[in-house]
Amino acid sequence: MQPQEKPYPRVLTVAGSDSGGGAGIQADLKTFGALGAYGASVITAVTAQNTTGVQAVHTVPPEIIRAQCESVFSDIRIDAVKIGMLPDTAAIRTVADALRRHPVPFTVLDPVLVATSGDSLALEDTCAALLAELMPLADILTPNLSELAALSGNTLPESESEMLKQGESLLARGAKAILLKGGHWSGDTARDWLVRRNADPQCFIGSRIPTRHTHGTGCTLSSAIAALYPHSRQLNLAVAAAKSYLHGAIDAGQHWQLGHGSGPVAHFWRTVR
Repeated sequence: MQPQEKPYPRVLTVAGSDSGGGAGIQADLKTFGALGAYGASVITAVTAQNTTGVQAVHTVPPEIIRAQCESVFSDIRIDAVKIGMLPDTAAIRTVADALRRHPVPFTVLDPVLVATSGDSLALEDTCAALLAELMPLADILTPNLSELAALSGNTLPESESEMLKQGESLLARGAKAILLKGGHWSGDTARDWLVRRNADPQCFIGSRIPTRHTHGTGCTLSSAIAALYPHSRQLNLAVAAAKSYLHGAIDAGQHWQLGHGSGPVAHFWRTVR
């Protein structure tokens, strides 16, 4: 008798590694596991980092990124993909090509913008490649404020209304949906906005937790959306559930003492106390 296929989501993360374990591939796989999804990975860069920052970055060659993609897609049914750190335009085009050859039901693009050379032109090239190659393939983008500004070609938004305008400009350029994260604003609450084509913006309001231990929150949120979407196939429900999960992870990890800088969230807060 053939074993029955379990219904849990199979989710692929395409991102850089974090040797400190708080962000990147490590945070993504922890999030998938905490939310009951099976996680596979494609590593695009190896970083030396900890709670105080990033000390070194080694980019993975495009042919190795391509080989990882082929290994996963040729064998495992993938229900959702989360894309994080892509260190250069070659990596972006390699991943975009893999997704065009192996379409998946749902893709989250968390546009981690880095120029490993420190060259502003390299960053501009990265933005252009993301907009041209990956934005059309993504079902939702989850940029932080600086990434939103860079992708929309603007300065850092100074108000919620400016943030919404920049999001709308990306929709006009072809994005399907964007989660605009307001966690950097001041106040007792954090307001995030989901903007989509042909739909009114939807606001998600959560209480703000006063803690510096927020390393990897962006990676965790985008991964949670990818892991949760296959259950309902409704974007607003997946975003709401992902935000609830992240809020609990931040709350549970706020008193951790890991390292000397900004610590990670508690990914397994629902099962480990």
